Amino acid sequence: MTIDFIPEDFTQAVTSLKNHIFPPEIHITQIPPPLHLAPYSVALHADITDTTTHTYLGEGSFVLLYDHEEQENWNGNMRITLFATTPIDPLLSEDPLLGEVTWSYLKDSFHHVNAAFHSLHGTVTKVYNETFSDVTSENSDAHIELRASLTPETPNCASHLQGWSLLLSTLSGISINDFSSLDSTSPLHHVS
Repeated sequence: MTIDFIPEDFTQAVTSLKNHIFPPEIHITQIPPPLHLAPYSVALHADITDTTTHTYLGEGSFVLLYDHEEQENWNGNMRITLFATTPIDPLLSEDPLLGEVTWSYLKDSFHHVNAAFHSLHGTVTKVYNETFSDVTSENSDAHIELRASLTPETPNCASHLQGWSLLLSTLSGISINDFSSLDSTSPLHHVS
């Protein structure tokens, strides 16, 4: 099927994502959206780095999907998929409540900025890598990964992007007092 126009709801949603303010530790780039998930999509990637030490603090993605034909389980024409990961202390990976607490950070972040949504689904994964080597002194490491998708209540997704920013800040342990701006010249991406 060929669609010869960009739907107004998708255009409104993408426009609402522009000029968002992010903490300086969160560096946003627009990336190619995943193919074949929806006819229209736009994707953002976040690299999170300590501004003083340049230490890696995490990363994430925010993908807005639009399909004029409502997809199963979306309960609407739009869907937002989120990803966030951050290193954690290996001892923390043993905490049986880590997944539940991480999931609560997602819900709290979105509720804090009044981002209305429904049909929330997702997973939290704890990853622990134990290193064995006679050649290197690398330590074992661990990280947490959150993957979620939700349906926004309206085409204005600015608060959803703000909620994702707050989630990234919370997970990576950065302050949200100083901000930088998202480039407002990013083009729309259409997937054929």
